[in-house]
Amino acid sequence: MLEKKFIINTELSSGHLEEALDFIRDYYLLPQPEIFHKVSMKFENGSKYLSFIVSDEKENWEVSVLMEASNPFKVTITPVTVPSNIDISPKMDLIEEKILIALQLFEDAIRQATLYFAWVEGENILPEAPPTRRKKLSFRMFGSNMILIYVLFFAVNIVFFIFLGIFLAIIAILLFQFAIVLFSDKILLRSSDWNITPLNPRVHILEYQLPLEEFKKFQEKFGKNEIIKMKDEIYKKSLAVGLEPTCDLGEDVFREYGFHCNPELRVSKVIDVYNIVKTAASKFEINMPQVALTNTMIPNAAASGPSPNRGLVLITTGLLVQLEEDEILSVIGHEMGHLSGRDPLILFSIISLEFILRFSLLFPLVVLSPILYLIVALGFIFFVAKFFETRADLLSVMKIGQPQVLAEALRKIGYQRLLAERMAPTRFPSWLNFDPHPPIYFRIDRLLRMETPVKVKNPLLKSAKDVVDGFKRSLGL
Repeated sequence: MLEKKFIINTELSSGHLEEALDFIRDYYLLPQPEIFHKVSMKFENGSKYLSFIVSDEKENWEVSVLMEASNPFKVTITPVTVPSNIDISPKMDLIEEKILIALQLFEDAIRQATLYFAWVEGENILPEAPPTRRKKLSFRMFGSNMILIYVLFFAVNIVFFIFLGIFLAIIAILLFQFAIVLFSDKILLRSSDWNITPLNPRVHILEYQLPLEEFKKFQEKFGKNEIIKMKDEIYKKSLAVGLEPTCDLGEDVFREYGFHCNPELRVSKVIDVYNIVKTAASKFEINMPQVALTNTMIPNAAASGPSPNRGLVLITTGLLVQLEEDEILSVIGHEMGHLSGRDPLILFSIISLEFILRFSLLFPLVVLSPILYLIVALGFIFFVAKFFETRADLLSVMKIGQPQVLAEALRKIGYQRLLAERMAPTRFPSWLNFDPHPPIYFRIDRLLRMETPVKVKNPLLKSAKDVVDGFKRSLGL
């Protein structure tokens, strides 16, 4: 029986690494004594370690876990007692996932009291802010969230029918939908904050992970205008004169405003976003899409455009903060999968086809029960949309070649949903949400089963089969 060793990259500053182990012990391990035993801490060679035992009384297996407070975190899982009829490898994989989720819970708590400063070379200075209604609308429309598209088109349908009549309304609606597809990249670009180009390819990020009380005092003392001034001064002393915006430089500016930050609570990183997207585009053999960035800490990415060679990729700074560069590349690979597969056009076409059928072949059913029809139609559309999301995962692996890395990225940005799905008594309800994405547990488990290089003749048919099989397994079939 081989032990399992792995690392977990984190955005935590050095001052929070040991605190993360305390959090995992107190809020994740100790409240579950039926699963985790012999939980203890120790210091050795200047490092702090958390150790515990994971066991299953029904299957009579037991493994030990040792976790070191470092960046990246170093974890070793060692089988202790394993019956000959038990395959312990999948269980160790789930233990790895539980540790990552626990760490993400701690990181999420730290994010609530973190000051984020992001700059793009040569672009305007902007504060980090929650997404506006316009940005949320664009992300939902063009980030493969079809329910908003469906609701929008349904409202437009009603207006056109009232004022134009049936025949002219059908023509007008099809033209409207075509225009949305044709200019989707332009619409998404207008919702962004920064345009990433060869002249300004990199994003610079500084983080100050403050204690909660200190963070509240900072918010009370400094408003949005003062924060913009701080960002502007750091920019002028760094990027404007060819220097990196380091933590020390940020500390000098803070000191001018009467604010001091513990140096152990600071993190800085630089991400060459343009070249990451360029690498993904070259692997997919499509033209370099436009790249836009929205300065919000909500981790997200979206792709849109009328064709693979006229596309746009939109990323948030939150995605850049939470993920490592190889994870960002795999997520961008997923978005490139949408572009190369013409998914934006196909998804709009599916909705248009449903609209035409609704007022032709299926009209008697609509009249008989409009609400039931809409529920069934939406359910069918969203289920079919899952084929394309699953294909985008597959295409990312086929072209980028990092199934485990993409799985890790999904765990990080979707850990809350993953935790809920893993804890649910049955997984069937997670397939019924009006969401084009399959359950995240299904996507991760599928990725972890892949061995590179992955060669599939028809990725869409393969992905459709995998979705149907996953749905059937949730029913116990």
